Amino acid sequence: MCDTCGCGISSVRTIDVNERLLASNAAQAEQNRAHFAEREILAINLMGTPGAGKTALLEAIIAKWRESRRILVIEGDQATDRDSARIRAAGAIACQVETGLGCHLAAHQIHDALHHLDLRDGDLLFIENVGNLVCPALFDLGERLRVVVTSPAEGADKPLKYPPMFRAAHLVVLNKCDLIPHVPFKLDEWTDYVRAITPHARILKTSALGGEGLGELLAEIDNVRQAFSANIFA
Repeated sequence: MCDTCGCGISSVRTIDVNERLLASNAAQAEQNRAHFAEREILAINLMGTPGAGKTALLEAIIAKWRESRRILVIEGDQATDRDSARIRAAGAIACQVETGLGCHLAAHQIHDALHHLDLRDGDLLFIENVGNLVCPALFDLGERLRVVVTSPAEGADKPLKYPPMFRAAHLVVLNKCDLIPHVPFKLDEWTDYVRAITPHARILKTSALGGEGLGELLAEIDNVRQAFSANIFA
């Protein structure tokens, strides 16, 4: 029954929850971004599938930079603090965010996690998102660099099957490239698919365990950091 006049006609109001949720997230993301910019903190959103080697890449980066850079990591997983324990063991500061049934990190979770980190001007902040090629692409966290990590074992067609994720990337990393000779994966085909979806993105091949491509990845992050500090990175 209509609450206004009692006419017996059902009154229905439709609310687009997704639109309102994304708008709220975008507003918080802008606040996060402003906070990072004020303190010259480069925030990197690391996305990709479970098992692509995101945490292993972070461990390799920390091993190279822990003596010269102050690195902080926000770890997103549905459960456990296993990854944040690995990050701390590697020599960086880590904060774990357990999302429960959530399939991605949201900007407000980053805002809350920052209160548990001793942020200092010029820090390098990595955000390892929940392993997923769908939801994380939709949620801006306030980061300046978006990195998508994939691996040969997942097949060459992932860019075609999950275009929003690859379209959102500034940098696409093919990790575990040492597996290419051992799995049915065509590098040229995968590269063409990435280029078709996101022609602007930089593509790198890495092996977190073997060290291949790690120097190029570090150089790419350094380039972004320098541009960010000069206020010319958009």
